[in-house]
Amino acid sequence: MSRSPHSRASKRDSAADATPPLRVGATLKALRPYLAEFPGRVAFALVLMMAAKGAGVWLPQILKRLVDSLTPADGKVLIVPAALLLAYGAARFANVLLGELRDVVFGRVAERAQRRSALRVFEHLHALDLEFHLSRRTGGLARDIERGVDGINFLLRFLTFNIVPTLIEIALVAGILWAQYDIRFAAIAFVSVVAYVSFSIWITEWRTRFVREANESDARANSRSVDSLLNYETVKYFGNERFEAQRYDDSMAQWEKATGANRRSLSMLNCGQSLIVAGSITAMMWLAATDVLQHRMSTGGFVAVNAYMVQLFVPLNFLGFVYREIRRALTDMQKMFGLLGQKSKVLDSPKATAIVTRRARVAFDQVSFGYSPARRILDGVSFEIPEGGKLAIVGASGAGKSTLARLLFRFYDPDAGRVCINGQNLRDLTQDSVRRLIGVVPQDTVLFNDTIAYNIGYGRPDASQAEIERAARAAHLDGFIAQLPEGYETKVGERGLKVSGGEKQRIAIARALLKDPPILILDEATSSLDSAAEAAILDALRAAAERRTTLVIAHRLSTVTDADQILVLDQGRIVERGSHEALLAKNSAYAKLWTLQLRERVAENALEIPA
Repeated sequence: MSRSPHSRASKRDSAADATPPLRVGATLKALRPYLAEFPGRVAFALVLMMAAKGAGVWLPQILKRLVDSLTPADGKVLIVPAALLLAYGAARFANVLLGELRDVVFGRVAERAQRRSALRVFEHLHALDLEFHLSRRTGGLARDIERGVDGINFLLRFLTFNIVPTLIEIALVAGILWAQYDIRFAAIAFVSVVAYVSFSIWITEWRTRFVREANESDARANSRSVDSLLNYETVKYFGNERFEAQRYDDSMAQWEKATGANRRSLSMLNCGQSLIVAGSITAMMWLAATDVLQHRMSTGGFVAVNAYMVQLFVPLNFLGFVYREIRRALTDMQKMFGLLGQKSKVLDSPKATAIVTRRARVAFDQVSFGYSPARRILDGVSFEIPEGGKLAIVGASGAGKSTLARLLFRFYDPDAGRVCINGQNLRDLTQDSVRRLIGVVPQDTVLFNDTIAYNIGYGRPDASQAEIERAARAAHLDGFIAQLPEGYETKVGERGLKVSGGEKQRIAIARALLKDPPILILDEATSSLDSAAEAAILDALRAAAERRTTLVIAHRLSTVTDADQILVLDQGRIVERGSHEALLAKNSAYAKLWTLQLRERVAENALEIPA
């Protein structure tokens, strides 16, 4: 049975997004360094927690004495015990105050743990190789980090200040009931808590799948809506509004079904918990009432027993929610910390050194490379670009032109051969120092959703406004910016959609010029420009390349006629090399490409001439 493209795509996405999770123990261990940053705060927060629980457990004792002191003896009415009333109010206020102080003291620990862990994962993701990011969905990575950070906050707060204190409180209450009355009261309290916890965990485990299905359906619907809206123009081009609405509604229908099952299972959980609480309190009150009638317990003791039972079940009331959320938090943290287990395929060697130079010589020596064993892209490629030289790579799509730029930028390491700068193998140099030497104008320019000034200034974040404007003028961008009401502060929109393709490439050129690197890579740098704009920008590129070692990857041969040497690449091999004039004289592969493009240019110009 054949499967739809959508199901195949979703399986690929799921496989790409899969990250090996850490075990629970390893996940909790990963939190230890963040807690160790503030040992004093952690210790003080624990002291405040114990004090708050002590005040809470002491409340029923004060209430017992208060009720007993108000019970008439020998027909006489006693004076209202003001001290006990004040003590009761003070203990109740202390219980709340100490809890709030605990949250204030511990809050910084949790927030710092969130910040540090998110930063660590963020830095690690930037350190991973390009192949990892090409095979992952960015939205999935952002989701893993966001949920993992939230999971840290939840786990630290609830595990430390809900689960552990509740266990302490249960032990204290059971001990007081046993010590002050008899083992029957402690046994009822213990059995009721065990029954409540067991039932809550059992039902929560059962209903977790409904929660998961609802979340997955919600995420799927959200992903489809965002994807559809981002591709608004494509939807309109093909008139697929109904198709998109149907896909969205299918996901929402699944969400509705899963949410309904989740709601019914939650009602079952609440009813079962209430039955256990009501049965336990009734049994305890029956036992206490019998003891009061038989004068083995005072009226105040009856009230205290009831207060203890109510106090015992208040924190347990949220057990189902807390248990489910702790499991979710652990899962989210496992995914986030699991990202730290991803290893980059391109690493600096232990003996790698930094290279600092203002003049660079580039050489490829018998370089072979493939993105997979079955897909060989380059096969024994050798060439050299002298200091300040300009070399162009031309050829058909898929010949391996852009792969050469990726190897020089060290996004990948070659399978065989060497890539060198000033005679030094890139494997012996730090990646950061190599990339500081190289400026890139890519074919597909990606802009941040910020201002034009910000996007140009990204080439050198410490650049002044005057330097940014100078780079814009060199890229012939100043005339366009002058026409904008907000000038350099104009927002370019998400992915730069508010500016044309040509303007985006001018911004990319200005950004590279601002970086002022000794090596310049122009990867189809004028592909989005019309003929007039291309002629203007070529002057700027030629001026920029005069004092730089330049690698030009081009489809339009008209942009590389001034190169010192032109290489023709075909199926990963260099089939021709030489200057523009020399290659034309050979009347071979390059000459055929030149003639074909010349005819296309003449045809385009003829179409532009009105009849």
